Amino acid sequence: MADWLDQITNWLRRGSRPPAVRPAAGVSSFHLWWEGVEAAAPIVEASVELEIETAPTADRLYFWAMQATFQDERTSYGGAHIGLQWNPNHPGHGAVNWGGYDATGNVQNVLRGSPSSLPSTPNDPNTRDYPWRAGITYRLRISRVGEGWLGQITNSATDHTDEIRALYAGGDRLGGLVVWAEVFANCDDSSSRARWSNLEARTATGEVVRPTSVRLTFPDQGACPNNDTVFTPTGLLQITNAARTARHGAVLPVPAAG
Repeated sequence: MADWLDQITNWLRRGSRPPAVRPAAGVSSFHLWWEGVEAAAPIVEASVELEIETAPTADRLYFWAMQATFQDERTSYGGAHIGLQWNPNHPGHGAVNWGGYDATGNVQNVLRGSPSSLPSTPNDPNTRDYPWRAGITYRLRISRVGEGWLGQITNSATDHTDEIRALYAGGDRLGGLVVWAEVFANCDDSSSRARWSNLEARTATGEVVRPTSVRLTFPDQGACPNNDTVFTPTGLLQITNAARTARHGAVLPVPAAG
């Protein structure tokens, strides 16, 4: 009798669980736009440090990236994003991406690029296998090269740098600098935490400029309401499945370079 009652109780518990909460468009994005990086000379390099403090567990795509547009005084030549992915299509879910579009907002016009020395299990030119680990800091870097813009990633634990590849795009400077998280998971999937630190850019004359603040956006209508961005003295945290403390349009200071 006890076993039967236990089975009924477990069945009722399973039946009473609320369904998984999905963002309306299938993805939630939230951003930290750099402010105060204006300089007398064009910005030709940008870099940032990224640490995944708490890795996801859901078998869905998570993407944390730094994004920039390619431009000159008059024209935009599109833009691209460089960052880490928790990606079910790659071994151990580990991947790095450096890809973009030759017209901002038009995802059909994918930028061409040089071959990558990193392998890619699904043979994706933009997304390569990369066995990143939680708790390790990775430096992401975009810089001008002869044929376009080079994407690099450095593992702070080993001090090893991989050149992901170069993207063939015009322009002599970077603009629109922002870091973001793009999450394709359920809103109630286990919490993840990503830390951004040491945001900096370099001009054509060698001057180093750093953002004084970041402006937050949570733009997706119907996106998960429990994504959050938090200031700490050692970095800016992007957290999923947490109580929202930040508001759309808020400005946070950037921690001093470490």
